[in-house]
Amino acid sequence: MAYVDGIVIPIPKKNLRKYRVIARKAGKVWMEYGALEYRECIGDDLKVKGITSFERLTRVKKGETVLFSWILYRTKTHRNIVNAKVMMDPAKSPIDTRRMAYGGYRSIVEL
Repeated sequence: MAYVDGIVIPIPKKNLRKYRVIARKAGKVWMEYGALEYRECIGDDLKVKGITSFERLTRVKKGETVLFSWILYRTKTHRNIVNAKVMMDPAKSPIDTRRMAYGGYRSIVEL
């Protein structure tokens, strides 16, 4: 079964254009090194009553929104190999990674 890195992160709306440029470049790098899929998504329906929203999880501030991203790999080992290569890139990120939620996930259902 596949392996997925998932990321939830707040970002100032004023930085979205800059982030999109960097994310496109980053996605190309991940894909070049073997990722199977790379997605960057912007929050659209984040205020859900009775559920901890990504806005609350990331302590979103006025003028910010939330990004949800994932990268798909064949296996955890494959992820580790790809990420080791990608992490050598010296690019600066326009986001505050201290408020980022991140984790690696094994697939348990694939349809």
